[in-house]
Amino acid sequence: MVPYDFNPSISHPLYWIRKGLYNKINLYSGELRGRLLDFGCGAKPYQSLFTKVTEYVGVDYAGEGHDHSNESIDVYYDGKTLPFTDASFSAIFTSEVFEHIFTLPAILPELYRVLQPGGKMLITCPFAWEEHEIPADYARYTRFALQDLLQTAGFTIVQVDKNGHAISALHQLFIVYLHDEWIHRVWFFSRFNLFKKIVRQILVPLLNGLFWLVEPVWPRSDKFYLNTILLVEKK
Repeated sequence: MVPYDFNPSISHPLYWIRKGLYNKINLYSGELRGRLLDFGCGAKPYQSLFTKVTEYVGVDYAGEGHDHSNESIDVYYDGKTLPFTDASFSAIFTSEVFEHIFTLPAILPELYRVLQPGGKMLITCPFAWEEHEIPADYARYTRFALQDLLQTAGFTIVQVDKNGHAISALHQLFIVYLHDEWIHRVWFFSRFNLFKKIVRQILVPLLNGLFWLVEPVWPRSDKFYLNTILLVEKK
């Protein structure tokens, strides 16, 4: 089962980005089969979605900006070379990781190396999002940049998709600002637990619910969005 924080209800402050990512990963998860490498796995929150996988191996980097104490990492790597032989995996999954890799063009050939010919890799990467896991937050890639980097590394692009659109991205960013900044930095709210509960338990669910009602009829633009999703293949 996917943990609540990664498959949340509408009352969650990260509902629009996390629910959207859950839906997109669930949509493409069936494309990954056999022995899977979860690159930057953390707690492996989406593992249960990959029902056609025979073995699920998680690898991560023990670097600054992220606490791995309560996570499900099988193997750590040095940030440069993956400790696996060539063509070790028939599939790779990596979610919200590429923005934390300062030398992404140097890592992509490693992912290509450990993937079997014909194997697929599913990627999600933020486009419009605040700084996180500070200081290890290095980039925001457009879909064009990601496609170019992946093709240069030898991958073939199978599918490019997006999570969210302009208005849902703006709404999600406003909710994050409201939840994170108001209850911690506005003195009137930060001093009283009652107002923190009002923001978390009443205001956030109310605003999300109202937006959920109007979002289907709101004019959309996909030039500004929350995440890029790519499915690529090693031919």
